[in-house]
Amino acid sequence: MRRFAILLLVMAVVGMVCGKAAAGDTLAEVKKKGVLVVGVKDSLPPFGYVDEKTRQIIGYDVDFVKAIADKLGVKLELKPVTSASRMPQLIEGNIDIIAATMTKTPERAQQIDFSVTYFFTGQKFLVKKDTVKTLADLEGKKIGTAKGSTSEQNVAKAIPTATILSFDDYPQAFLALQQGKVAAVTTERSSRDGSAQTRPLLSNATSLSPRTSRQADRELLNRAQLRFRLGDHHFGQVF
Repeated sequence: MRRFAILLLVMAVVGMVCGKAAAGDTLAEVKKKGVLVVGVKDSLPPFGYVDEKTRQIIGYDVDFVKAIADKLGVKLELKPVTSASRMPQLIEGNIDIIAATMTKTPERAQQIDFSVTYFFTGQKFLVKKDTVKTLADLEGKKIGTAKGSTSEQNVAKAIPTATILSFDDYPQAFLALQQGKVAAVTTERSSRDGSAQTRPLLSNATSLSPRTSRQADRELLNRAQLRFRLGDHHFGQVF
């Protein structure tokens, strides 16, 4: 099986974008308004998804940013984002932080800033049982993924003969797999559909992205993450 470079999933802050000056002091703005607005996934368990009973967004990333909001002494407001919309939402100032299974790349780092990594996982293919044994079996086939994701970029490089179908979110891609419209779906290893088998592709690592590139904001996020991991929240056991 082919091996690929390690990726970073992160939280983000905007710096200089398209000639615009960096955003103001996000930390001061959050404390002043008393609310931390965070972009999260709402359809990608276990990171962010809607609880069927409460209809509230819950998950790994939500717990993480709740701890940060509690540390700041402010309320938490969650805004659903997709892989394609999360960076534009941050850059336009509609959210303060991205906490949405985001991988750090050199290209993204030119526009937004990232915290230290808070989650390591792997990128894999989800396939119907006994249909795929190696990556070679997917050559020339249709593969589903999410628009704006690193999975989308990586699979195009890994299997150039495949046809990549990019969906607005992963549930749509999973449905396409169930309906036989694609031979596989590629996503993070920890995001799985119960009806599919997985085949390894990459290693990933997750971080946070805040709205400004101030060192103080990054340090606050990093300290909050460290305290969270060393405290009562043992996310490594969630799977």
